[in-house]
Amino acid sequence: MDERYMEEALSLAREAAAEGEVPVGCVIVCQGKIVGRGRNRREKDKTALGHAELEAISDACRTLGGWRLWNCDLYVTLEPCPMCAGAIINARIKRVVYGAPDEKYGACGSVCDLFSMDFNHHPQVTAGVREEEVRALMQKFFQKLRQELRTRPKWRKPTQ
Repeated sequence: MDERYMEEALSLAREAAAEGEVPVGCVIVCQGKIVGRGRNRREKDKTALGHAELEAISDACRTLGGWRLWNCDLYVTLEPCPMCAGAIINARIKRVVYGAPDEKYGACGSVCDLFSMDFNHHPQVTAGVREEEVRALMQKFFQKLRQELRTRPKWRKPTQ
């Protein structure tokens, strides 16, 4: 089952990449049904809050009619950051499944582990589901981005 739902998250991550966003996708599942979907939209929406997990949590809350997602599982392609891990704790999500670790911002064990701290809720975590696919998608995205940045005109401060 984890593989199937991670494929849905990967599909959303691919959509994000096609629009120039960091390819992160997320779905929330309740009793075998996807109730929330999200993907990165930071560039499009011009907000630091445009993370896939936050979008999926908001969607699931609207779908289910409440903010407590205690009987839901969250599937995300990349290990959640501290902001998203905090939202997961606050939403009382039962289980988090992610693909690849995030060595720079990961808050489920890579940089820190918010889920092991003294909060009132501790989701179960499953890591590494379809990790190689997620890692390859991320690497391809950032290689393309670096290539584009090399050819982009550089901004220079106007001289007076």
